[in-house]
Amino acid sequence: MQKEEKKVEYLELIYDLVFVYIIGRNNSLLRQVEGGFVTGSTFLIYVFCTLAIIQIWNFSTYYINMHGRNGLRDHIALLLNMYLLYYIGEGIGPRWDSYQRKFHFAWALILINIGVQYAIELRNHRGQPAVERAIKRMMIVLFGEAALVLAVLPTYARTGRFLIGVPILFGIVLTRIFADENKAALVDFVHLSERAMLYVVFTFGEMIIAIASYFDEALTLNAVYFSAMCFLIVVGLFLCYELLYDRIIDRERKTAGINYMIIHIFLILAMNCITASLEFMRDENVQLWPKILFLIASLLLYFFCLFALQLYAKPELKLCQRFMMPIAVTTVAFVAAMILLRANMKLNILVSVLYVFAVFAEIWRFSRQNNDRGLEKV
Repeated sequence: MQKEEKKVEYLELIYDLVFVYIIGRNNSLLRQVEGGFVTGSTFLIYVFCTLAIIQIWNFSTYYINMHGRNGLRDHIALLLNMYLLYYIGEGIGPRWDSYQRKFHFAWALILINIGVQYAIELRNHRGQPAVERAIKRMMIVLFGEAALVLAVLPTYARTGRFLIGVPILFGIVLTRIFADENKAALVDFVHLSERAMLYVVFTFGEMIIAIASYFDEALTLNAVYFSAMCFLIVVGLFLCYELLYDRIIDRERKTAGINYMIIHIFLILAMNCITASLEFMRDENVQLWPKILFLIASLLLYFFCLFALQLYAKPELKLCQRFMMPIAVTTVAFVAAMILLRANMKLNILVSVLYVFAVFAEIWRFSRQNNDRGLEKV
């Protein structure tokens, strides 16, 4: 029998909205500029908190996709996680050191909650070795990461902020090691890709809110120019993802989907960094070099993750040299122009717009040509 297609439920959308709130809280960490840029330790906290938040969403979404039934137990588990996520959100901010205990406890409890759901689900799959193996592996990841999160607490005062990344890296690395696409139970990729797309859309929503500061100045030609350029960057980035999702990704693919979700962890991290870098562009307190390099690195990470998603492309739209060469040349030209024109913000933001839309045009051209070829073969 063909498995019934899983639909995105209303509670899943409400659950995702909590992450919009946390994204805003997390981005506030980068507003603490000292000496011309964010301090190294604050930036580290920002990256680790971002990854931890996205990873929580990743674990929750993957469980719902594999085993969620939209029943009472699923509702209770999600609502409990939503409640705990508020503590994580409140733990993020200028007073991080004062609230980190609350942050870590909530983080660990969320991981344990998801792990318990897997443990309960195990009894429903007796006699299914592949599914049992996949469930047990996820339990190892979740309970192991929760143990590491709790282990950070008693050592935090002596070791500082750097150990926060250990549980996150443990979860990402172990999940990747356990990702066996040939033997693990297959996900409903239509549902999984749709959930990932919705989270990306919510993150774009936060980006739109953040660039509203470009519109609060007096109505001058300079203000209109910068607000229009910033808006076009966001539009171009969204169009690139939309084109990839609609025309390139093979949503009927049979897959375990783990790599797809891991790529989205870093894609959304890149989007959050782009949001912060766009805010920095109009901030005179931020030094020139950090501002430019941060924007360049954020955009490059975004497009790197976007192209990595083509591992899940339709057969005729796989990455190839004739697609990547123009992108590579455009990227080198973009980086060179940004560095050479670093002192002129008007030209800098214009170069960013041209780069984003040049990449979009190349993705559109590539997808259209190859889709046309595929239709001709049919």
